[in-house]
Amino acid sequence: MEALDFIEQIPPFDQLQPADLTLVRQALQRVECEAGVVLLTQGGPPSAYLNIVRSGAVALRTNGQTHHMLEAGDMFGFPSLLSQEAPLADAVTTEPSVIYRLPETLFRTLLERPPFAQYFLRGLSDRLRIAATADHPLGEQGLSMPVKHLIAREPLFVTPDATVQEAARLMSEANVSSVLIAADPPGIVTDRDLRRRVLAAGCGPETPVSAAMTRPLLQIDADAPVYSAMMRMLEAQIHHLALTQEGQIVGLISSTDLLRFQSQNPIYLQRQLNNLHDPAELARYSHEVTRMVEMLQRGGLAAPQIGRIVSTLNDTLIARLVQQAEAELGAPPMPYAWIVFGSEGRAEQMVLTDQDNALVYATASPAAQNYFSDLATFVVERLIIAGFPPCPGGYMATNWCKSLDEWLAVFAQWIDRPEPQALMEAGIFFDFRSIYGSLSLEPLEQQMLAAQRNGIFLAYLAQAANAFAPPLGFFNRLRSEDGYIDLKKGGIAPVVGMARALALAAGSRARATTERLAAAVQGGVLSSEGADNLNGAFEFFLHLRLRTQLAAIHAGQTPDNRVRVKALTAREQRLLKDAFVMVREMQDAVSSQLQGGGLR
Repeated sequence: MEALDFIEQIPPFDQLQPADLTLVRQALQRVECEAGVVLLTQGGPPSAYLNIVRSGAVALRTNGQTHHMLEAGDMFGFPSLLSQEAPLADAVTTEPSVIYRLPETLFRTLLERPPFAQYFLRGLSDRLRIAATADHPLGEQGLSMPVKHLIAREPLFVTPDATVQEAARLMSEANVSSVLIAADPPGIVTDRDLRRRVLAAGCGPETPVSAAMTRPLLQIDADAPVYSAMMRMLEAQIHHLALTQEGQIVGLISSTDLLRFQSQNPIYLQRQLNNLHDPAELARYSHEVTRMVEMLQRGGLAAPQIGRIVSTLNDTLIARLVQQAEAELGAPPMPYAWIVFGSEGRAEQMVLTDQDNALVYATASPAAQNYFSDLATFVVERLIIAGFPPCPGGYMATNWCKSLDEWLAVFAQWIDRPEPQALMEAGIFFDFRSIYGSLSLEPLEQQMLAAQRNGIFLAYLAQAANAFAPPLGFFNRLRSEDGYIDLKKGGIAPVVGMARALALAAGSRARATTERLAAAVQGGVLSSEGADNLNGAFEFFLHLRLRTQLAAIHAGQTPDNRVRVKALTAREQRLLKDAFVMVREMQDAVSSQLQGGGLR
């Protein structure tokens, strides 16, 4: 009975029905081994069992070298069992151990159960992504639900030559806030359009509706998840979105529909930010964002998608603060750009963290320096009130406020002289993204992309990413400090650093880590499998960190990047170890690939 209690907790046995578990209990064999017992031989006969470590430790050795250490709950022998080919490694006990063995006949019977089969047939990246969404209670009923389920009525159309009075009457009768225009391409007229473009402009009721419509009408596939519709409306700052199937408009949803769907809705929070006037309202921002993040997580949204939404809201807040600074200081003397970097620049920030921002203005002059220094102080101080602590390293616009030429010189120096400090700062600032302002940063983009031609810089940048080492000890065992593992240092930062270096090697302008990995594949500097594994690990690391941070906030503690190992399930600990092993292997591969003049 003890064996079955143990087995039931291990994926994929935890997905089996009671009848199958009964078969497992009847067939399971318990084997006690001393240290040094060879259970599988590299190049020897195919495995006849699925082996599960109950206690002790089993080393996997290839050509005599130990490359993996299996502990309680780990399985081995199934690759050989599935392929009926010789094992690729020796499996040797390194201490007295207990092994449970499941015979091949029952193993193949259980493979007829889809959840059981999928576990062994899918790759590491899939298992990591599944683990990152396993504790979302709302699942498909949350933000992953197809947006078509929010359609409340058939879409209303009028012809382009209909009058605004006719359109208003139709909207009133149907009690809706908009009507679609059957033009090519289609358009839309909303209550707001009638107020701004008809009444406020002094136009009469006979005005053609085509004169007041908005075109083109933004659209999204009706089968897209609610999250995608929400993200589209947030980024475009629109209030209506058409839903299509096979090219035909089948419905129209509004921001109000999404507000009704979720109470802690980012669209509602964005509205509040756009109408922000009282600085005292800033103090509520961090709390509101945390509540929203919790709602998004419960709705089944993956951590990278949550980061994109939070970053969009942060962008809205910063833009509003910069506008308020201009209103207080007067019109700026020249074009400029407010930029962010770090996790905010990559659109990967979730729980609010330290500020990472800077300011770029067109031409150096004492007057410009004075004005933009005051603007930077205004915005940075209010971001602190909103819940963004000052950057301990001082990477804020109050310290990094330069003309475009000065920024170009700094970028060039980092690339030409890749010393440790330069590499650290390049790793920070090369994630820059413009939030507000009319100054074109194309010269900075070009300066950064010039790194593609500097193989020495790329090699050093990859080495800098390797300074963050996955926390693995002897035989790939998890190594913790006082029972905790720093997910940022051990997992997130290495993936971010590799993606940055690979994207530059591919000549990509991408900022988000997932987009950089995709660009590296497109540019031929990373395999699809490598990108898929890194993406899966990245999402898993972010998921564990976010869950832990939200728990800390609920407990009244300050969130950080650490996770307590004992707070993880046995399955999560195994996946975490596998993810760290893969990241370390990829670090070695990427560093080797970018050595010696870089990629060509």
